[in-house]
Amino acid sequence: MTREPRYRQIAEELRHAITEHAYGPGGKLPSEGALAERYEVSRGTIRQALMLLRHDGLVTSRRGTRRVVLDDAPVQEFAQMQSFARWARSIGETPEGRVIRQGWHSADPDERRQLRIDADARVLRVVRLRLLSGRPAMLERTAYPEALGAIVETLPADTVSVTEFLEQAGVFVADAEHTIDLARADPQDAALLGCAVEDPLLRERRRSTDPAGVPLEWSEDRYLPGSVAFVVHNSLASTPMTRQHMVPVVRDSG
Repeated sequence: MTREPRYRQIAEELRHAITEHAYGPGGKLPSEGALAERYEVSRGTIRQALMLLRHDGLVTSRRGTRRVVLDDAPVQEFAQMQSFARWARSIGETPEGRVIRQGWHSADPDERRQLRIDADARVLRVVRLRLLSGRPAMLERTAYPEALGAIVETLPADTVSVTEFLEQAGVFVADAEHTIDLARADPQDAALLGCAVEDPLLRERRRSTDPAGVPLEWSEDRYLPGSVAFVVHNSLASTPMTRQHMVPVVRDSG
């Protein structure tokens, strides 16, 4: 049986302490040095544990300062916002993913700008259909820089969560920039999502970066209307954005 990594054990202990109000909203965790001494591990291990708490929306992640507890009950975890699969599970749905097409291409100008790569660089482009309990919900078009694409390329076509797989490989998303707007369904959208060409779709364009600020992906996701809504919550401590499930309204035609 594989033993859980030490940083995950520490993260779970700290998560339990936070949810038990050991620090309270706005309270500060002990310093990295103090935590490393308490758990008899390196500071690097503590940083990995704190990164998981940051992903969960429980603490801030400012370098050089002690982490501040944001809230005992966040509206939604950062990890759920970043991962379609985690979000789906959180609302009681079964997530699925199906790779429709993937391949290597020369990066176009937009990909070079968003991923900060050279003019002659390649990207792995992946078109993936996302489903909620067997129902098409979103079509995802993602470009990965070459180093990360080499990892993603090896995944089975029905991998449920790319994000979770990358975390197991030591690749963590620390920040993501989201742009939400409307797009009209193209022929591929219509064929895979079961809508009509030119139907309105909710579009989310996203660039994710690692803790060092290095871009990991540039993605455009198109959701069927009625499947999700995005909510932005503003506060002095943070500005998390959440995804909400929209339950279709069935009207009696009689």
